[in-house]
Amino acid sequence: MIDIIIVDDHDLFRMGTTMVLGSQPEYNVVAQAASGEEFFSKLDSLDKEPELALLDIILPDISGVDIARKLRAEHPNIQILMLSAESSEPTILSLTEIGVEGFVSKNAPTDELLTAINTIVNGGTYFAKDIARLIRDVCNSSELHIDLSEREKIIIRLCCEGLRAKDISDQLNISIRTVESHKTNIFTKLGINNNVALVRYAIRRGILQL
Repeated sequence: MIDIIIVDDHDLFRMGTTMVLGSQPEYNVVAQAASGEEFFSKLDSLDKEPELALLDIILPDISGVDIARKLRAEHPNIQILMLSAESSEPTILSLTEIGVEGFVSKNAPTDELLTAINTIVNGGTYFAKDIARLIRDVCNSSELHIDLSEREKIIIRLCCEGLRAKDISDQLNISIRTVESHKTNIFTKLGINNNVALVRYAIRRGILQL
């Protein structure tokens, strides 16, 4: 079971999302909160940390961006999926710099929400296509170009699509050890240490097709 906590100040949205997730046997909504203060209070009261937090950006006290930043600093093992109608450039870029695992519009269909959650809890990242395009369009075009092999570009693309090392090894007919070795080399070349940064790079350089 994947434990999930939902943070949104709209009662109907929280209830609807809880019902959707409750229909999936692998997900368990352990708490709901209508504000940042209530979220951290409920988080502290849980016996164990949830695997995933669904966060709205606009809340009555603390913004979702500030909550995400605090979670990264104090609860780095909790994965973060932003669910919001707010998608301004400064907000999206702040969230990608913080390192959230995904962003989906609150207007997205139920299937996309479930796809995003499934991708994230399985070690991937998920940014809706409009958000990914926004990240790409506003990224600094003068960013230093890194020389990557075609095999490394393929592995980057597969990682960004949410595939695990075993899935990539099966698809490319190479060993898991070789996949991990390629990922280590890629991270070293790019000066990064996580898949979220890898997604940002892939979007900037057009490796991830949108």
